[in-house]
Amino acid sequence: MNQELRVIIIEDSEFDAVVMANVLEQGGYTLDYERIETAEELKTALAERSWDVILSDYNLPDFSAPEALKILQESKLDLPFIIISGGIGEDVAVAAMKSGAHDYLMKGQLARLVVAVERELGDAATRKARKQAEEELKENELRYRLLWENSNDGVVLMNDSGEILFSNPAITQMFGYDSDVLLGGNLAKLIDHSDSLEEIKESVPDLIQSEQQLKEVRGRRKDGGTFPVEISCSAMDMHGHRLRAAFLRDITQRKETERELKVHEERLEAVREIQQWMFPKVPPSIEGYDIAGVSFPADAAGGDHFDYLPMKDGRTGFVVADVTGHGIGPALLMSEARAYLRLLALNRDSTGEILTRANLVLSDDLNFERYITMVLVCLEAEKRLLTFSNAGHPAGLVIDASGQVKAKLKRNGVPLGIRAKSSYPTSDAVQLDSGDLVFLYTDGFDEAMAEDESFFGVDRMVDLIHQQRALPAREILQELFRLVDEFTGNEPQSDDLTGILVKVL
Repeated sequence: MNQELRVIIIEDSEFDAVVMANVLEQGGYTLDYERIETAEELKTALAERSWDVILSDYNLPDFSAPEALKILQESKLDLPFIIISGGIGEDVAVAAMKSGAHDYLMKGQLARLVVAVERELGDAATRKARKQAEEELKENELRYRLLWENSNDGVVLMNDSGEILFSNPAITQMFGYDSDVLLGGNLAKLIDHSDSLEEIKESVPDLIQSEQQLKEVRGRRKDGGTFPVEISCSAMDMHGHRLRAAFLRDITQRKETERELKVHEERLEAVREIQQWMFPKVPPSIEGYDIAGVSFPADAAGGDHFDYLPMKDGRTGFVVADVTGHGIGPALLMSEARAYLRLLALNRDSTGEILTRANLVLSDDLNFERYITMVLVCLEAEKRLLTFSNAGHPAGLVIDASGQVKAKLKRNGVPLGIRAKSSYPTSDAVQLDSGDLVFLYTDGFDEAMAEDESFFGVDRMVDLIHQQRALPAREILQELFRLVDEFTGNEPQSDDLTGILVKVL
């Protein structure tokens, strides 16, 4: 293809922006893109040069997709606007589409990005051609005809009763009729009339009078085959006569996509069953510790996971992980990773060795579009020592008896699957004391969003855990989930909330 593509990427993560750019370049585009993070940067970019498409994360620290969409609409520019998010719910996505977004994809499922961009560029070009055609018809009838001749949508020019005066080549391609065969006939000829042709003819005047309103009908080809068609009509004056132009679009592919989405929903329950099977049923019983782990699933089945690992020399491992994307693929990948981790934990001495080996064997099934973030902690219970390795995961927390964060289990390596030969270090030992709380979690907790689009945040999470520290570990996690749910209000839960809490007694 080697088509030049000018893209605005609204994204606060440079890594995620590079991943999107790589996917488009691998799809054959020569990319010219600018990554922005604020409203002012977007306004400047739109004013200074022309663009082909906008790709936007839904939530940024100081910006959001709805705000960006509003700015685009105020600019009067007709650019495809595609939301690419790591975890928005279906209700949020549908609302965004109703507000004017053209499509949305999940960050872990970018295989459809190239197809989505191609489609939206085509749709934008069609919208541009249609708008231009409507404006120029008043000035030049011949120019209008030329535009219709080259339109990808079918165009039929009729009188008020539906008698066809002109049809473009796209109509011939869609329905199989030559233009001269249709000339003088009725629009009803192109509509499925399985029940009654006369009934269809009677409904045509109402159909063509409904200006600008999209109607969905069944089209009928010359060979008798039928297919879904979207039709809209516009009125115009030519040579002193009031005429109607009908624009017809084959929406077979759209209907197929809707069917696939329905099937996808049906698969979510199967994914949930896989996830629930992988979670440990009970925590390990270790004298001097109170341990609990939970996962509260969102509407869309995700790739969150937690586990307890028996390790060499009587030590215990704790792992919390997140596979990019949603659905059966991430669930199966996490199942594979779980098996490797359990085996490696019994045969390797340190968390760094375990993650290094797991990354190597998992790399064939992982890549820039599908990877696993993970924090693995090793507890020497009697010595009260903790070591860890963190592969691109949110930092675990050690909260002391006063409510202060005494240690952060920060990232010390890239997510599993990014580089096959990555070597993961093992941290220095963290000394635990009575009253300490160790919390490992996925970003569903701190990135939970309220109705005012503010985030729950790590500081609020630490404070609330400290306030509930007198409760058993499992009740602390349940209370934390309740408080997150209360914080988000009517906003749907957009991501799984998964975590392990260890209380040092």
